[in-house]
Amino acid sequence: MPVNPKRARVLVWAKERKGAVFYWMSREQRVADNWPLLFAQELAIREKSPLAVLFCISPQFLEATSSQYKFMLKGLEEVETDLAELNIPLYLLSGDPAKEIPQFLQSHEAGILVSDFSPLRIKMIWQRSIAKEVNIPCYEVDGHNIVPCWQASLKQEWAAYSFRPKIHRLLDEYLTDFPALKAHPFPWPEAVDNDWRGAEMAIRADHISDMSWAQPGERAAKKHLNEFIDQGLVLYDSDRNNPVKNGQSGLSFYLHFGQISAQRVALMALSGMTDSSPFLEELVVRRELADNFCYYNPHYDSVQGFPNWAQETLRQHENDPREYLYSIKELEEAKTNDELWNAAQTEMVCRGKMHGYMRMYWAKKILEWTSSPAEAMDIAIYLNNRYELDGRDPNGYTGIAWSIGGVHDRAWKERPIFGKVRYMSYNGAKTKFDIKAYIEKINSF
Repeated sequence: MPVNPKRARVLVWAKERKGAVFYWMSREQRVADNWPLLFAQELAIREKSPLAVLFCISPQFLEATSSQYKFMLKGLEEVETDLAELNIPLYLLSGDPAKEIPQFLQSHEAGILVSDFSPLRIKMIWQRSIAKEVNIPCYEVDGHNIVPCWQASLKQEWAAYSFRPKIHRLLDEYLTDFPALKAHPFPWPEAVDNDWRGAEMAIRADHISDMSWAQPGERAAKKHLNEFIDQGLVLYDSDRNNPVKNGQSGLSFYLHFGQISAQRVALMALSGMTDSSPFLEELVVRRELADNFCYYNPHYDSVQGFPNWAQETLRQHENDPREYLYSIKELEEAKTNDELWNAAQTEMVCRGKMHGYMRMYWAKKILEWTSSPAEAMDIAIYLNNRYELDGRDPNGYTGIAWSIGGVHDRAWKERPIFGKVRYMSYNGAKTKFDIKAYIEKINSF
């Protein structure tokens, strides 16, 4: 079964020339169920050319620390092993992708470049820079979304209610099983010896969180998925918003690093007898809506990205008195008057993970405790990107923009500081779950 050509688009039109096909792996760090890799192999077989994968480690990627880098590198070592069994080498590069990748392609006389899709600004800048430097055909394939981002909608959607029917209309076409990646028939002409230890040493040494509880890699991701489908899916709808329970899927960081395909997750969820519709709403509609927001809104990480009504109401209340004002250091060290918020921040700092329900409460309190929505956005993004294992992701940017700036939400009852942006409180959380039990759970880590 060939890859649906609608999953790919041309980034650079150029005359084809004889040479190897390279897949620049970035967001999709896996071998199985990888549409960009499958597409690259199709091109390589058509051209009767060797196929190789590139991964370029940028030593400083947004606010990521060595904790996230080490998780990623362990997964990539597994990718290297699995690719080698299929006669496909992995080249591990280090430095600015905008410089390293064009130089590498030229030195290896590349014929075609395939890259995976990300809606984040940094990846788009890299792609544009590379496109200016190479004179070979370049393609982009969306292997992260079930429905390719540019096929799902041609504009920024205002809410899930407008996006949902567009996604559901296209699922029959795109929610298909994957063909198998083949042992590549055209051998690579040279040996490849990656310096994994050197790559790890090049990363800034600021290990923050104990992420030993999270096993990296494609095999661990598949094992975790199977356990969730067998044991957790049936309780997902009733337990997912209770931070005391382990009711969420626990797949977010595997999806973030591309160590598992969301499409495979959806196919697995649909294969059993359990009603998976609440889970698929989050996995497909809400997650792909986040990509839509970041792709079509260049201000996804600032107040300018908020809807007009939210910008206006927050501007009107920007000078409202705050009962508490905390510095970024006080917030980072969980030194506020709110024991619930402190527990959530501690969970994130110590484990690299915060429960999804608590992320909303956490971000809204930052708005309440800072001098402006702009400051709140900056602090929330910094903390999320630095400490969350799955930070630096469209879901994170969109969730923060929803919490602070009403993105994908509607106007609510007006109140101080928040204006008409939805409000969340300690007393409201108390009606939904056992706060004391949650705090005790965090303190036990």
